[in-house]
Amino acid sequence: MPKTAMPNTHGPVPLHNIPVSGLKGVGDKLAATLAKLGLNSVQDLLFHLPARYADRTRIADIAELQALQPAVIQGAITSSRVVFGKKRSLVVNLADDTGQVVLRFYFFTAAQQKLLSEGNCLRCYGEPRPGALGLEMYHPEYQAVQSLDDIEGLEDTLTPVYPLTDGLSQKRLRTLMLQALDMLDQSPPNELLPVEVSGYFDHCTLSEALHLAHNPPADADINSLMSGTHNCLQRLAFEELLAHNLTVQQTRLLHQQDPAPSLPSDDALKQKLLDQLPFKPTGAQQRVLKEIEADLSLNLPMHRLVQGDVGSGKTLVAALSALSALANGYQAALVAPTEILAEQHRNNFQQWLSALGFEVVWLAGKVTASQKRKALEKLASGEAHMAVGTHALFEDNVLFKKLGLVIIDEQHRFGVQQRLSLRKKGGEHCPHQLVMTATPIPRTLAMTAYADLELSIIDELPPGRTPVNTVMINQNKRPDVIARVRAACAEGQQAYWVCTLVEDSETLAAAAAEKTCELLREAAPELAIGLVHGRLKSKEKDEVMAAFKAADLHLLVATTVIEVGVDVPNASLMIIENPERLGLAQLHQIRGRVGRGQRASHCVLLYGHPLSKQGRSRLEVLRQSNDGFVIAEKDLELRGPGELLGTQQTGDMHFRLANLQRDAAMIERIHGVAKTLLQHHPDIVKALVSRWFNNQQEYVKA
Repeated sequence: MPKTAMPNTHGPVPLHNIPVSGLKGVGDKLAATLAKLGLNSVQDLLFHLPARYADRTRIADIAELQALQPAVIQGAITSSRVVFGKKRSLVVNLADDTGQVVLRFYFFTAAQQKLLSEGNCLRCYGEPRPGALGLEMYHPEYQAVQSLDDIEGLEDTLTPVYPLTDGLSQKRLRTLMLQALDMLDQSPPNELLPVEVSGYFDHCTLSEALHLAHNPPADADINSLMSGTHNCLQRLAFEELLAHNLTVQQTRLLHQQDPAPSLPSDDALKQKLLDQLPFKPTGAQQRVLKEIEADLSLNLPMHRLVQGDVGSGKTLVAALSALSALANGYQAALVAPTEILAEQHRNNFQQWLSALGFEVVWLAGKVTASQKRKALEKLASGEAHMAVGTHALFEDNVLFKKLGLVIIDEQHRFGVQQRLSLRKKGGEHCPHQLVMTATPIPRTLAMTAYADLELSIIDELPPGRTPVNTVMINQNKRPDVIARVRAACAEGQQAYWVCTLVEDSETLAAAAAEKTCELLREAAPELAIGLVHGRLKSKEKDEVMAAFKAADLHLLVATTVIEVGVDVPNASLMIIENPERLGLAQLHQIRGRVGRGQRASHCVLLYGHPLSKQGRSRLEVLRQSNDGFVIAEKDLELRGPGELLGTQQTGDMHFRLANLQRDAAMIERIHGVAKTLLQHHPDIVKALVSRWFNNQQEYVKA
């Protein structure tokens, strides 16, 4: 590949027009490696920002080391030995005046073993982790030093640490970045942020911000750099979040260009459905339904997210929304992530809608071939008015005669592309979309992750629902908990016992649940105990769930498959083993399986020992609050958006510098700036999106 000439006397070449092969030392092989990261031009390289910074500016006392916090330490080797365990390793004890730490090497040569021998002094950089002998550093970077007081060679500034790919080292990338920064000075990028926005960041220019991000000066504030709160880093984060918001809003505007059917509400038909119910909708349900009906009456496709805590009545809102489609001669479809949840919806919708003369068909994995064929024929001919099912509804052979509304429940369980794929099933009209979640999502996160959706919140529980009393109990009191379960079941109550595992393995989780079930059957032989986990066949799972709903079982032992979709009003006791292994939002979802009847309900968090200080504070949040939004805010703060929304939903939201927790205060302002740019400055919109997401569409939400 020929080298591209450097900027010449005719004026600087824009950095997005200079390929990475224009940099010294970049041949075809390295250019191909950089391309794996989406780095094809010098501009791409400059916007490949550090994921974090390594602080090699000072030597930390060994006593002040904290787990997972990288640091430079210096000490004398007090012992060095080869240990034979599952793996042969070289174990080195390093000590300074304040304490000692273990260095562990699984791969080492004789020369390294000689250097790492007792009496020598070392400087190391690494990440301490809890190990068999206390804090340990695994394969740290190290060098010999003359004495414990030797400070020669320490860095005078923070060291950027970049996302990498195979065949690319930090050292190589830093070298290329310095070249790119030299070219940046010759051809500074255009300032695309409005002047008043740059004022928020002390008018730090884009060039200044990029220089600081890639090559922090020695006098820069280390704390603000490490935390990402430095003005220049915040200026970059603002621009990245703005570019992301613009891409999502562009997608939204694109979707609204397609015509959608107008589906005005039929009040008489709606009243007939409501007359079937033994209760009245809450004020929140009525408010949200009005917002949905206003959208459905337009010829623009609705894209609305309905958030509602567990038990808030989203299903009724969905059914009344579907009725608007059916009343106008259109079909509706509802997709749920699990067969248990989908079947529960099928039962409700069939009960409510069949009484009004509408047919509901069922599509899921356990449907026989002949049943599926009949259902498909009825949907294609229009004989069936509504389909309820699982992922099976996404299949190409599922055709509708006149699809007007798509409802997606627990939508964070589906990828964005799956949600949008149903648009194609509406024929000449784009179907309206209603997506629902029982996971309360903090407003700032919803405004970013779901900027293509209007937001409605059902923030009121039906009358008569009593808050679940939550207690924390140590595992060593397990016999007392079993006795409590036996007593409750003897009084006619039912209970759940939920097993969790650290490993993301359904096989291991199933094994743990089976073992727990055996132990509980031995401890409480008088109880009828059922078992449900993800490894069971659908038929077996459904049989157990049906028995539990019919009160033929006293106790249901389960993995987290019961997180959504199980509605057993008589179940009033929930035991969650090792709750410290789950996120707060997921625990709140599981806890929501009880408290659905009139009886006072209880949730026992049976935690493992020892429980860390952070683990205890997390569980205290759940113990003290039944408010899903309070819990979700804390979960976002502790675990981040990927954990809260699910990796499928946020897989396209890997920001390079922005942090949704840290930068939440910017979101409202970013929405306003994005709206102004879209209306009045389309050229700036195009340049911003290209700058941040060119050749890296995995960052952009489709």
